[in-house]
Amino acid sequence: MKKTKSGKYKKYETAGLDVKLPELECFENQFPSYTITIIIPEYTSLCPKTGQPDFGIITIEYEPDKLVLELKSLKTYIQSYRNLGIFYENAVNRIKKDIVRTCKPKWLKIKGDFNPRGGIKSIIESTYTKTTS
Repeated sequence: MKKTKSGKYKKYETAGLDVKLPELECFENQFPSYTITIIIPEYTSLCPKTGQPDFGIITIEYEPDKLVLELKSLKTYIQSYRNLGIFYENAVNRIKKDIVRTCKPKWLKIKGDFNPRGGIKSIIESTYTKTTS
């Protein structure tokens, strides 16, 4: 098996991770112990290497603690990925990081189910569980 050259993707590895995006907003949670599932069927971004469009479905499932993710701000935030060059893995993990930082859920699971490109389909999942201290 051929190994990739060290640094071959270096300029693309972190693409999109530090770009300023619209702020996510939350509102106070009124109820205990329930799950929210949000499905975004029209996610788009750009491959940072080729500039080709990527399409997929983003599913966010979480249990709110004190705050609930406000959907209009999420819509604006997700739409900002449209012209952003970012790998699938980075997009899913960045979305998770931004939601956790803003809303601090009890747990979160995010799934990116991306359309095939070049005959390959990718599904990226990432989870978070709040630790108690």
